[in-house]
Amino acid sequence: MTAQLTGGEAVVAALIAQGVDLVYGLPGIQNDWLYNAFFDARDRIRVLHTRHEQGAAYMALGHALATGQPAVYNVVPGPGFLNSTAALATAYGLNAPVLCLSGQIPSKTIGKAQGILHEIPDQFGILRSLTKWAARIEAPGDASSLVAEAFRQLRSGRQRPVGLEVPMDILEMRAAVGAPGFPREPEYPEPDLDLIAQAARKLGAAKHPMIFVGGGAMNASAEIRELAELLQAPVVAYRTGRGVLDSRHHLSLVAPEAHPLWQDADVVLAVGTNLRMPLQQWGVDDDLTVIRIEVDPTAHDRIRAPDIAITARAEDALRPLIDRVNRASVARPPRHDEMQTRKAAWNAECAFLAPQRAFLDVIREELGENGIFVEELTQVGFSARAIYPVYHPRTYIGTGYQGTLGFGFPTALGVKVARPDVPVISVSGDGGFMFCVQELATAVQHKIPLVSVIFNNSQYGNVQQMQRQLYGNRVIATDLVNPDFVRMAESFGAAAWRARDAAELRSAIRAGLAADVPVVIDVPVGDLPDVDRFRKQPRLRGRSDR
Repeated sequence: MTAQLTGGEAVVAALIAQGVDLVYGLPGIQNDWLYNAFFDARDRIRVLHTRHEQGAAYMALGHALATGQPAVYNVVPGPGFLNSTAALATAYGLNAPVLCLSGQIPSKTIGKAQGILHEIPDQFGILRSLTKWAARIEAPGDASSLVAEAFRQLRSGRQRPVGLEVPMDILEMRAAVGAPGFPREPEYPEPDLDLIAQAARKLGAAKHPMIFVGGGAMNASAEIRELAELLQAPVVAYRTGRGVLDSRHHLSLVAPEAHPLWQDADVVLAVGTNLRMPLQQWGVDDDLTVIRIEVDPTAHDRIRAPDIAITARAEDALRPLIDRVNRASVARPPRHDEMQTRKAAWNAECAFLAPQRAFLDVIREELGENGIFVEELTQVGFSARAIYPVYHPRTYIGTGYQGTLGFGFPTALGVKVARPDVPVISVSGDGGFMFCVQELATAVQHKIPLVSVIFNNSQYGNVQQMQRQLYGNRVIATDLVNPDFVRMAESFGAAAWRARDAAELRSAIRAGLAADVPVVIDVPVGDLPDVDRFRKQPRLRGRSDR
């Protein structure tokens, strides 16, 4: 059955067929016919419009990270698309299922360098370089199949962003279009049971096993816990794997805390992580067996080829691995007392972070069991990686290796939209917050009751700290002049308070979480202790693979 549809109508119908009911975006002339279609379908799909393209893309990123499900953002071509690419690059680095739906100049002018409005050289090439898959819709009739393929790609294998661009004339063109297709089945590699048996024998015989987890283990929390308890193996996470094993569990460690254990480890299982810090910094030798479970076959040997490479999703590989380890492993004494002693020693080693800990303890307590914490590139955020307890998967969200300053606030808005049922707190420095401060207007307009905490030292503090400590006090371009954040937030229609210590922060957070409007809490701070020592831990064995 066919119908006469514009390209815009065909794209919107295809999105709805894939289960999309929300798109983050901004309209503009190249996307006029897409937004006409959004208007006509407004009872089935909603547009949450932002004040800047980076805000739309970061909000889609937050939505995807908080749920593990695809999220969509739409922007105009050229500068609009480029404004969103920091978020798209971050989504790529975090393996987030984000669809960038970009407009494009008229079909016949692409690549002609005629100075068409919003024309840039090789937009599609840029889009393709920041995604795992990309395509251009060149006729209304292609929309259904290409949107369906985009979502199959989003859900298959290693989750990473995908891209579609649609020229403005195609969005306006009317043609016979078939019914939108149903969602296509995602594809995942089947685990090799022979390799799993080999891994089980190694783990079963190990005297000092360790398990490292990253974002690829988010859907396998129960299996990780079962395997860890079976082996009495510590589970180590840092930036993207926090919450896979509850921080309250005696076997749950953060990477810097686990550093001393690396020296004696004989078998290491890496699940959904590139194991970058241990392999590049802590060293390897012939006495160490590395086993990797990774859904992307090209990722196994990016840093160092593992001894056993299992290509599969964590949730598909761990159950048969556990069954075989059960048969291959000897009974192991519990390590509860040993690990609690180690945790106490770690807390003592982190005592110098007392100023950050005071704030983080308040945030942890006020968020409750299921609240979501969104960090930023601030000393409080850096400290959180080492000392903030995380209880559940997808409740600790950071930038991963991209380190995109300004990521936190807009990403947290998307988190809150996706998870309105739980409290969400974003922490930023004053420098990072100002990257997307205009999205306060978005938060107020769309009634997104996010609590945003700004640790304000009137600096790009991390950079200035390095300038002082590493470069002979050559302080340049890092002092900042800020607005009064409380008055500014109130001028947008948000609620705002100033908290001068942890006790005042607690009161402000409680009031903020009870509010039905966006909340900004300004926390003036001076220089905070430097957490950088944990990023430069010494090599413990053999060589480092750099």
